[in-house]
Amino acid sequence: MDRLTEMEAFATVVDQGGFTDAARKLGISKSAVSKHVSSLEARLGARLLNRTTRRVSPTDIGLLYYDRARRVLNDAGEADSLVTAMQSEPSGQLRISVPTDFGVTHMSPILGDFLRDHPDMTVNMVLKNRYVELISEGFDLAIRIGEMEDSSLRARRFCETGQRLIASPAYLERHGRPERIDDLNEHRLLHYSNQASGNVWKVTAPSGEVRQVRSSGWLTVNDGRSLLSAAVAGLGIAYLPSFLYHQAMKKGQIEDVMPELPREVLGIYAVYPPGRFTQPKVRAFIDFLVDRFAEFGPDHW
Repeated sequence: MDRLTEMEAFATVVDQGGFTDAARKLGISKSAVSKHVSSLEARLGARLLNRTTRRVSPTDIGLLYYDRARRVLNDAGEADSLVTAMQSEPSGQLRISVPTDFGVTHMSPILGDFLRDHPDMTVNMVLKNRYVELISEGFDLAIRIGEMEDSSLRARRFCETGQRLIASPAYLERHGRPERIDDLNEHRLLHYSNQASGNVWKVTAPSGEVRQVRSSGWLTVNDGRSLLSAAVAGLGIAYLPSFLYHQAMKKGQIEDVMPELPREVLGIYAVYPPGRFTQPKVRAFIDFLVDRFAEFGPDHW
């Protein structure tokens, strides 16, 4: 016989104090309950219940077995409930952390489509230019750009963006175009203050060597769109992802400062807490991102 069925019959007899009430609780006959318990005792080679004409109670061994059996049955019930929940329609609030620049330019315009597809959900999008602690700060998911430093989180790469040195034609006409990476130290550089490496750019040379460009910066701000505006205004050279500058480049407002350099490619990820199962609302949002950004590679922006 099935072990869980035997366990459930035995545990229910203990819970209900007898075979009759256990049979009523389980929705089977009294003889079926008795058969399951007898089979369990035979398989274990131990008497688990004291049976009298007036009452049924667990033996000492039966009481120890009951404690373990009840845990197993509870775990099995939770597993069943979890699978059912995982297959249910996404619902509830989804709290996500998104870098300000990417959130404003590319997430805000598409959230309406997601919410129309999932009417039982709400979204709380928090724009932050820092890496949040997902669990301690109560986030279900975060969007991150670049290298994944926290290996304890689960991550899904849903698109990519290129990164280039950019400046306005007017700036390049006034100050000249740098011919080598070392020449950047003589130019006015526009820095992003929230960058993990500080005022240091890691630029890949045509040889594949990664070079570091250090400068105090002509202008330092914590917002990529402000840096782009400064570059368009001719204030200096910025090192920005293509999802920010691609429209300005199409309009001729900025140029690739050193087109001979390999383009840096940054992954854009949806990251979420570790665990064996993903909540339906999180899975639904990640699937939405993968579908919506399917064609957004570094050459698309």
